[in-house]
Amino acid sequence: MPPRTSPTERQKRLGAELRRLRLAADVSAESAAELLGIDRSKISAIEQGIRTISEDRLRSLADRCGCADERYIDALVAMAQPQRRGWWERYRGKLSSAILDIAELESHASRIRCAHSVHIPGLLQTSDHALAVFRFAVPALPEPDAALRLAHRLERQQVLEGDSAPEYIAVLHEAALRMQFGGRRVARAQLEHLLQRSERDNVVVRVLTFEAGGFPGAGQTVNYLEGPVPQLDTVQSDNTHGPDFLHAEDQLSKYRAQLDWTERLSLAPDKSRDFIHHLARQL
Repeated sequence: MPPRTSPTERQKRLGAELRRLRLAADVSAESAAELLGIDRSKISAIEQGIRTISEDRLRSLADRCGCADERYIDALVAMAQPQRRGWWERYRGKLSSAILDIAELESHASRIRCAHSVHIPGLLQTSDHALAVFRFAVPALPEPDAALRLAHRLERQQVLEGDSAPEYIAVLHEAALRMQFGGRRVARAQLEHLLQRSERDNVVVRVLTFEAGGFPGAGQTVNYLEGPVPQLDTVQSDNTHGPDFLHAEDQLSKYRAQLDWTERLSLAPDKSRDFIHHLARQL
């Protein structure tokens, strides 16, 4: 199979894990290439996510590196398998690859945790709210581009539906709930939509009030996507330049602790619903 020109974040992650596995075992790239019967340059390409690796070769490499964690190895093998074409591929070349990477990672997550200070999470936004947010993009988005982003966002939201939908836990700061993107009518409809979505068995919405005071990661937007094994978790954070993806163990540990702390400070789900009801009545 020819090398990829633009590997996805998931493909790059597989390569990063294989490199981490090799370096932890102090196995040289030359030794790995000899074991797998391929050129030295192809090891680098595999570790960059540019080239694929077969199940047999992956398991041979894991065995050579002394990895005995079968669940982890099986998860890597699953990542290495040819994937069915995801719905997000229809947007390839029309939206940034990073936006499509988010959708792909969400589709493979076993659980999603997030904390938002100013914005409602994309998976919980109404169409009107999302469009109002898009209109604050710099540089300004042409209307066709905004419509394309909206269509993609609405398809993303389907990940929370169905029997195999992941558990979704969102901690929303009171500031995010009070932001009136699109005006009072749109804001009220957004709060009512939050309440409706929170009635799903797999969706938990918790509110962090002003009265809670300070909290870790203030001002950040954090999405924590849990993989089939903890080693394959991913943190995605939003920035002006676009999303960042983090997966070093110290980073994962830091954000898990940060989300745990934020959840402890937030209202319980039932009290959060009462709080949102109260805000909606004020609009």
